[in-house]
Amino acid sequence: MTELRVAEPRRYSKIYSLGASRGNHSVSNDEIAGPIDSSDEWIRQRTGVITRARASDDQTLASMAMEAGKEAIEKAGIKPEQIDLVIVSTISFPYATPSAATLIAAELGIPNAAAYDISAACAGYCYGIAQADSMIRSGLSEYALVIGAERLSDFIDPTDRTISFLLGDGAGAAIVGPSDTPGISETVWGSDGTKWDKVGMTGSILEFKDGGSWPTLVQEGRTVFRWAVWEMVKAAKEALDIAGITVNDLSALVTHQANMRIIDEFAKQLELPDSVVVARDIETTGNTSAASIPLAMHRILQEKQVSSGGFALQIGFGAGLAYAAQVVVLP
Repeated sequence: MTELRVAEPRRYSKIYSLGASRGNHSVSNDEIAGPIDSSDEWIRQRTGVITRARASDDQTLASMAMEAGKEAIEKAGIKPEQIDLVIVSTISFPYATPSAATLIAAELGIPNAAAYDISAACAGYCYGIAQADSMIRSGLSEYALVIGAERLSDFIDPTDRTISFLLGDGAGAAIVGPSDTPGISETVWGSDGTKWDKVGMTGSILEFKDGGSWPTLVQEGRTVFRWAVWEMVKAAKEALDIAGITVNDLSALVTHQANMRIIDEFAKQLELPDSVVVARDIETTGNTSAASIPLAMHRILQEKQVSSGGFALQIGFGAGLAYAAQVVVLP
């Protein structure tokens, strides 16, 4: 009997490079504090945010994603036509269809790539890395462009005290490709839909169509904080165990940039040694949801806080509540 021909699998994949794009406007706490009846001091103490990057009128989600993607491609040393998979993680692309990924692929000169968007909010970039890793190792793809991109300023309420004052705009991109050695560990991922309504929107697009208010982002901060600090630390520890390393082997911890207090508590619960660099991009960029992890990793590499080749634990968690974690070799 004739057998079907299947793709030739590969053993390993890795992240080749990163690219970044942030909103052009640096918005201070003083500019945010008035409508929420707060102060620069309160915002710094509660969140660690000093400024947040927000897009100018001419910076669309797609344009920031393309800027980040272009940098990643150039740094990887490959040609756009070698990329056969484009994954964009976003919750703020203003079109339900077509996808941002197909537009970005075309604008970057990537022909005939499989291209699609995923919606996993703050976990979305790690979801994208997991999918790219699996597709490359299965032989279905050779090089993947994974982008986390958000223009969250389109979905904020200036008077909201739960999340809007944290949010920023930007895009982070990674090129993932084949490797002779392990570059991306098995992903630990999942969700807890019993908390579906703890981070999300104030209403649906259908409600807006019927005369309701424009939907904006909102969260139950205390519930999310407890879940992130206690449950997600368990996922992070599981990711380390599956990767076969300990915190002493890490060069960096790159969590979703949700809140500086969450990041600090994460580092404390993991009992990180002083040698591990903890990414804190939230301080001047804000919370950029799916873009936050690649932006934070890009920064610690660009500022030479860490070196290429070390291990980084990256973990995203947020609306859904969805989460994903993996250990990667720094590009």
